Amino acid sequence: MTILLILLVLFLFPTIFYFISLQKALEAVSIENRLMPPGQVWLSLIPIFNFVWMFIVVNRIAESFRLECYRLNIATTEANPTQGIGNTKNILRLCSLIPVLGGIAALGFIVCWILHWIKVNEYKNLIIANRDNVILDAEQGIFHH
Repeated sequence: MTILLILLVLFLFPTIFYFISLQKALEAVSIENRLMPPGQVWLSLIPIFNFVWMFIVVNRIAESFRLECYRLNIATTEANPTQGIGNTKNILRLCSLIPVLGGIAALGFIVCWILHWIKVNEYKNLIIANRDNVILDAEQGIFHH
C-alpha cells in the first residue's frame, strides 16, 4: 500500500500538473491558431491510446505555437517550438518499454519530459506577454514575404 501511494505521488500528481500546463498553454493561443481544443490533452490519460495521442498533442501544441508566434511577431529559433524535445520525450517513453534499454530510456524520458514542460511554459508566457503585438493581415503582406 505504501509503495502504491509513493508511485501515485511520484507519477500521477506530476502528470496531472503537466497536463494542466499543456491545457493552459493551448488556452493562451488564440482560437484561430489553436489546432486542438485545450481539454483534449486529458485524453492522454487513456492507457495504450496515449502512446499515439501524446505525439498528436505535442505536434499540435508546437504547430499552434508556431502560428501564434507568427501572428504576434515573436521570433523563434525552432520551426515548430517545443516539437523536438516533445517528440524526443515521446520516443524515449516508448523505448522505456524495451527490456534492458528501458531503464536508460526511462531516465532520458524523465529529463526530456521536464525540459518539454519548461519549454511549453516558456512559450505560453512569451505568448501571453506579447498579446499586443498582433500583425494585421495587411501588414503580413507588406512585412513578411
